[in-house]
Amino acid sequence: MGVMAYPLRYALADLALALSRVAGDAAEVRSTAARAAADMIGDGAGVQLLRDDGRYDAITYHHVDDERSAAIARVLDHVGQLPDDDFSTSMAASRRPIVLAGDGVEPLAGEEHHIHAAVLCPVIVDNTYAGYLVLTREQPGSFYSTAEVELARDIAGELALAESSARALERLRASEERYRRVLETIPEGVLQLDAEGVATYANEPMGVVLGMPRTQLVGVSLRGFLDSQGQKELSRRLSECQAGRSTVGATRLMRADGSQRSVRMSMMPLMDDQGRFSGVVCMVTDTTDHIDARGLKRQLDHLRRLDSLGQLIGGISHDFNNLLTVVGGSADMILTSAEEGSPQHQLAQDILEAVGTGRTLTHQLLAFGRSEGNRPEIIPIPDLLTDVQSLFSRTLGEHIGLDLAFGPDVWPVRAERGPLEQALVNLAANARDAMLHGGMLRVAASNEVVEPDGKQGVPPGRLVHLVITDTGVGMTDEVRRRALEPFFTTRPTAAGLGLATTAGIVQGIGGHIELESEPRMGTTVHLYLPAAEEKPAGAEARQGTTQVIGTVLIVEDQPEVAQLVQRLIAPAGYTITVATDALMAVTQVAAGAHPDLLITDVVMPTMTGPELANALRTHHPDLPVLYMSGYTAASLGPQLHLDENSMLIEKPFTRSTLLGAIRTLCGPQPSETA
Repeated sequence: MGVMAYPLRYALADLALALSRVAGDAAEVRSTAARAAADMIGDGAGVQLLRDDGRYDAITYHHVDDERSAAIARVLDHVGQLPDDDFSTSMAASRRPIVLAGDGVEPLAGEEHHIHAAVLCPVIVDNTYAGYLVLTREQPGSFYSTAEVELARDIAGELALAESSARALERLRASEERYRRVLETIPEGVLQLDAEGVATYANEPMGVVLGMPRTQLVGVSLRGFLDSQGQKELSRRLSECQAGRSTVGATRLMRADGSQRSVRMSMMPLMDDQGRFSGVVCMVTDTTDHIDARGLKRQLDHLRRLDSLGQLIGGISHDFNNLLTVVGGSADMILTSAEEGSPQHQLAQDILEAVGTGRTLTHQLLAFGRSEGNRPEIIPIPDLLTDVQSLFSRTLGEHIGLDLAFGPDVWPVRAERGPLEQALVNLAANARDAMLHGGMLRVAASNEVVEPDGKQGVPPGRLVHLVITDTGVGMTDEVRRRALEPFFTTRPTAAGLGLATTAGIVQGIGGHIELESEPRMGTTVHLYLPAAEEKPAGAEARQGTTQVIGTVLIVEDQPEVAQLVQRLIAPAGYTITVATDALMAVTQVAAGAHPDLLITDVVMPTMTGPELANALRTHHPDLPVLYMSGYTAASLGPQLHLDENSMLIEKPFTRSTLLGAIRTLCGPQPSETA
């Protein structure tokens, strides 16, 4: 036995103190016990405890000769094994040490190291076998005395106490974590107040109720969120709690933005370790929605009316686009035949400009009036920015200038047009609010290719980079970092959803948004939008080698639109068949007609355009289809699927637009190859 410089009880006391200091670290507890046992008794000592799954954990072993620790630990380690060997079952049953001595004690002998004496002391934690402390000596003829075995039992006992404490601490930490999670996930607000009504803790829902980040609530008096009557009521309730009684009642809280919420507040007293009143904990339930149920019903009725209005607007816009198609197409034909500079030529030009304005208005009505659809379309960036220019101007007002910069070669993007326009208008509105005394908003678009290891957060590939820059008041770094969070705002009258909505729209199409800003230096928003995929090389090759389209089948339930389409494309040299009923077209093709191109409306009474196309393609699988519609591609939703052999042209359109679409889809017109 090693020589101790002071009495044994002091050594054990020091061990107990050392173990208590590392009680929060299970590995340190085992290492401290093994090292102490090796130093106090010799020569080597290890701790092998059970894991939560009932199998042995890796042994923690220490030898007075450090160089021998690892090799002997490999001999002794039972990691991963169940405690069903003879030694384990014996210790678990008797809870007494097992002493082994003699040459080559067989169960503990290794190839390199022969252990001639060993002691196994069970570690009993919370009245349950938890593993053992093992002592080893390799000197032939060595043994452990009775006093050494008793000391080993004492060390195993201190280890058991430390393990029990460590497990209790872990249970306490787990309990506190569960309690914290409950507080953070329950829908009710939780507010802890001191005796004066000052907040010492608030959970996230409480911050939502009061309209402030919860971190800013700590140190703030609840009285600041109450009117004079509410403050008197709070004082009374605090007195009730100080007397040891809980209170429940309704009140109104004034939020940081000036609005009010009706709440039900339960207050319960908190006591310190000496049983003295130390504050209250409040459970706050927002009852505004229940109290304002009638108002919500009125809002629901209003939304239903808006939905009906949206459907009405969509129908009117569709019919109006049909009218504009006839008007614009007729004016286009007059324009091409009238002498330039003549009154007829000028009148036709004026009509076409008015049709263009009408088209923009109906397009915006369809885009913003659509509540659902989830129909992405290929959007040329020049068209997008040109279309939203008027929206920008109305949003910004006369005191803010607008500068749009983009080239014709900017790649298109694939997205829903309505939400993308909404995202841009949201940015314009934010810029306007930052330039109350006037300024300039600049919007630039360019192509950019980002490598896989390129800009952080920016998706790799072909991107359209939109840069929206204002000359406003700018943002601090803290505000900039939080600016995209929902409900975060620096303006008391704002909802804090503009930038968050924009970020959601951009991220929803696989894009990325970044903010650059400094106080008094303005703000720059970078939008990175994935460019639409280019047409496959096979499709381009097909267009270059397609035979000239000769026969065109026009299917349109509006006779005047069908007649106009026929007039617009007839000069190109096509043979044209017109049907004002989809079933009539199916009958003609089934009887042997062989169109080279189908031009059809999408929405028709007896059969939709896509249904007609599928029916005709059973006879002619490669039939190209050009769809026409007064609705946008996004508004049509899932009823329209565009493959590589089909396109959509939106009404109203001109002769050049229509012939351009046919050329893109099918190749040159007959007149171009004559």
